[in-house]
Amino acid sequence: MRAAVRTATGTAVRAVARTARSTTRSASRAHPVGTLSTGLAALLGLVLVGALCPAAAQAQTRSPDALATGLHISDGRLVESNGNDFVMRGVNHAHTWYPGRTQQSLADIKAMGANAVRVVLADGHRWSANSASDVATVVAQCKANRLICVLEVHDTTGYGEDTAAGTLDQAADYWIGLKDVLAGQENYIIVNIGNEPWGNTDPAGWTDPTIAAIKKLRNAGFQHTIMVDAPNWGQDWQGVMRANAQSVYAADTTGNLIFSIHMYSVFDTAAEITDYLNAFVSARLPILIGEFGGPADQWGDPDEDTMMATAQQLDLGYLAWSWSGNTDPILDLTINFDPAQLSSWGQRIFSGVNGIAQTAEEATIFGGGSPGDTQAPTAPGTPTAASVTATSATLSWTAATDNVGVAGYDVVRISGTTETGVAASTTNSATVTGLTANTAYTFAVYARDAAGNRSARSASVNVTTGSAPAVACSVGYRVVGEWPGGFQGDITLRNTGTTAISGWKLAFAFADGQTVTNMWGGTATQSGGSVSVAPASYTSTVPAGGSVTVGFIGSKGATNTAPTAFTLNGSACATT
Repeated sequence: MRAAVRTATGTAVRAVARTARSTTRSASRAHPVGTLSTGLAALLGLVLVGALCPAAAQAQTRSPDALATGLHISDGRLVESNGNDFVMRGVNHAHTWYPGRTQQSLADIKAMGANAVRVVLADGHRWSANSASDVATVVAQCKANRLICVLEVHDTTGYGEDTAAGTLDQAADYWIGLKDVLAGQENYIIVNIGNEPWGNTDPAGWTDPTIAAIKKLRNAGFQHTIMVDAPNWGQDWQGVMRANAQSVYAADTTGNLIFSIHMYSVFDTAAEITDYLNAFVSARLPILIGEFGGPADQWGDPDEDTMMATAQQLDLGYLAWSWSGNTDPILDLTINFDPAQLSSWGQRIFSGVNGIAQTAEEATIFGGGSPGDTQAPTAPGTPTAASVTATSATLSWTAATDNVGVAGYDVVRISGTTETGVAASTTNSATVTGLTANTAYTFAVYARDAAGNRSARSASVNVTTGSAPAVACSVGYRVVGEWPGGFQGDITLRNTGTTAISGWKLAFAFADGQTVTNMWGGTATQSGGSVSVAPASYTSTVPAGGSVTVGFIGSKGATNTAPTAFTLNGSACATT
């Protein structure tokens, strides 16, 4: 399990943002797996729309004078002051730990196509407070980069379970101290009172402090839309926020409150995700995915594809965690804050299907959206392929034109009459990854504008991938520990060649019916005794002379014979 949240001393002060996510997952999985699965099935399967609907009814009867002066809630949706729907498509950035990175990071996040950013701040309880002048600068930088800005206090993370966490009341006091800075910015910012403000200990205790903090901000005169995070380290796996949404929403006399669910390894099935989000939408209560992750780890494999697809289907916002700087780098969207070095997680978020480049629309307060625009762009030029490898190809095409402006491009794979989206880009080139060696593909491109108008499809290009390169490798397999019916193992893959290995696939077979039940450092696919392992983002490259290690939990019978042969990208590896 990953390290718990560090104490606030010296340079160990949560120097990186991933630590909170580590605690989230380890805490969420602190319960027996069987109990958690049963609890999720029971809790997330509850039909609570009846309990939620009174809040929606109350929202409809509020006086129009109660609306926030800028971003506000209307009929369960986040809208701008002009009534235009605003669907967040953005990421989180850890400003409070990396203040020197923020100015460039916000510019880069915008350049990647995002329309919003959630910014980590501290109120002084656990980490040094971000001053009023610092927060004013952050807001100005968000506006300069045409990003809607969600500001959140991180000190509340895991209250009730993490003894270092602060309270929502303390966070509310911090916001009140910033009122002069935030007043007048209602068109551009949302106040997220506190990050993941309750752990797994007595999460029912979340409700009353949340209501009190909302009332405290409204009584202080705040007109902004307010965001509240769920308990259970943001994941609400015990259903407390879902069950109490009506009373919490009713506490806001303006009706301008939005709920935030954080989706990590608890949300590892499509049913859990769609059930949770649809419960709020059916009740016309506003919700977004305020944080989420996709890469698999030892606590599970979040279903990010369903998260993103459902958010797109329901027109809900999402904010991926996080731009860069995590202790455990699997959730770094960029490596070393460099947008030229997107991780596989970053590629998924920015360029994948239902990703930011494909779905984000700039807020109309910045002149984006062009809601009156009905003219589609022209078709892009015929794509050409370059840098074709066994698993990827880079496509380029002549840019399309539009009466207002082209917002981005969607690359599709064509198979007969079927199209499958494979990449998205804000420029006239994109790299398609995840291809199979020695395979023929057909690709084409669409252009789209900010109003959502889509061009005719470009002419197509045929691409045949190359052969998988020969590899020089060795594999070490060991059992770390055993218990009746189960065991823990790890696999060390060493590159014995002179060039780096990227995008690898390791295969082996169990002889005694063993089954991989959980894996970190990679993702396992098993059929019978045959196991195939694909890397996590942080193990995807094995440098020349270097190695990576994948760990796993497995089930077994009386015999647990180790695998004797391994192949890497189809080539045999030595064993050590």
